Amino acid sequence: MNAQIFGEFFGTMVLIGLGDSTVANVLLAKSKAENSGWIVITTGWGMAVLFGVLTSLAVGGVAHLNPAVTLALAIGSGDYSNVVPFIAAQMVGAFCGAVLVWLIFLSHWGETADQGLKLAVFCTGPAIRNIPRNALTEVIGTMFLIIAGFAIGSKGVAASGLPAGFGPYLWGMLVWALGLALGGPTGYAINPARDLGPRIAHQLLPIAGKGDSDWGYAAVPVVAPLIGGVLGAIVCKATGIF
Repeated sequence: MNAQIFGEFFGTMVLIGLGDSTVANVLLAKSKAENSGWIVITTGWGMAVLFGVLTSLAVGGVAHLNPAVTLALAIGSGDYSNVVPFIAAQMVGAFCGAVLVWLIFLSHWGETADQGLKLAVFCTGPAIRNIPRNALTEVIGTMFLIIAGFAIGSKGVAASGLPAGFGPYLWGMLVWALGLALGGPTGYAINPARDLGPRIAHQLLPIAGKGDSDWGYAAVPVVAPLIGGVLGAIVCKATGIF
């Protein structure tokens, strides 16, 4: 397998394995971290991004781990050749990461009565369900991700480039900040693979006492981040960030 494609798969698997496990720790009954709150979830996701990126880079990947990032970079460079294989690898990696989370918490699914909490381990859902407004939140959140994320490595920040290994820490901090700042309305998917791969896993896995996978909402965390990625790329090109 191509090292870059494997890196997208492996890094995304680590991202979801750590991120969704953090949510499971907080939400599932009889976990030692039950009810530890939003700060734990956002911190866990920030660190999940950090270690997902590092893992991808370590095996020869390029650490997009997010179809919105892949699409934004393709727009910035004009090279679309990696869009389909990278996104496919990200989706499979996200699915596999979610399967690992299911296995880690096997004893807790049956102990958790609330079907909504079980679904929330795998994928996002809105605090107030209003599809157009939920989509707008995800578009804006993903724009922030793209604009601020690529500002990290821009020539205006570091003319000769960031020190080796430094960028992943700042991307992790950015995702942490996004969760703290705008994660409340929708759970801040800002990544189609992060939501769709685990949602498919929820649909297919024999999770004790699960409900439906809320496919009526699923288009929001898939389509809106892609739109946000395109808009973010346009802004990056217009402002010289790319």
